[in-house]
Amino acid sequence: MTNKNLGLSDPLYDYLKSVSLREPDVLAQLRQETAQHLMSVMQIAPEQGQFMALLVQLMGAKKTLEVGVFTGYSALAVALALPSDGKVTACDVSDEYTAIARRYWQQAGVADKIDLHIAPALETLDRLLANGQENTFDFAFIDADKSNYDNYYERALQLVRPGGLIAIDNVLWSGDVANPQIQDTRTHAIRALNQKLHHDQRVVLSMVAIADGLTLALKR
Repeated sequence: MTNKNLGLSDPLYDYLKSVSLREPDVLAQLRQETAQHLMSVMQIAPEQGQFMALLVQLMGAKKTLEVGVFTGYSALAVALALPSDGKVTACDVSDEYTAIARRYWQQAGVADKIDLHIAPALETLDRLLANGQENTFDFAFIDADKSNYDNYYERALQLVRPGGLIAIDNVLWSGDVANPQIQDTRTHAIRALNQKLHHDQRVVLSMVAIADGLTLALKR
């Protein structure tokens, strides 16, 4: 018995996946291809994708936002969980990475659910706000350049509706956030946002120790 989060040994992690993970073949294929990529460390864990899919289904979400696509695993997991009229607005700057994403979205039959914007995400988010989409999104997932995490959060907070959910990835940053010896720019940005969110009364907060840490912020 324990009253704190367990550190998962490899056998325990394998057990967790064996009794929990219900990964569709198309997601498994995408994950396996991404594992061969030079930047495979950017791939979210499959149990995190499944958890996010569960969240959007619990919410009855139809309109979601993603900042940072990479090869498209998280967008695909969410799109598969959305109803037939659901939409994912996805932001990324890489045609190369998202070409992989597009291929799997098409294979999964959800390409029409995902609106991909290749541009700096802040430009896309500001354009959405300028087009009157404030308070219209049900769910937002942030997993992009860490130096802009706070900027992405502030835009997402405007874009999601009251009762909408923002999920922010990598908030435990492989444990580096708790190591005072590490003072690089990205780690500092994550620490600063974590501290800000802890005191942000605009949201109801929970940081979940899944994969590399996932903060859930429910807009009041």
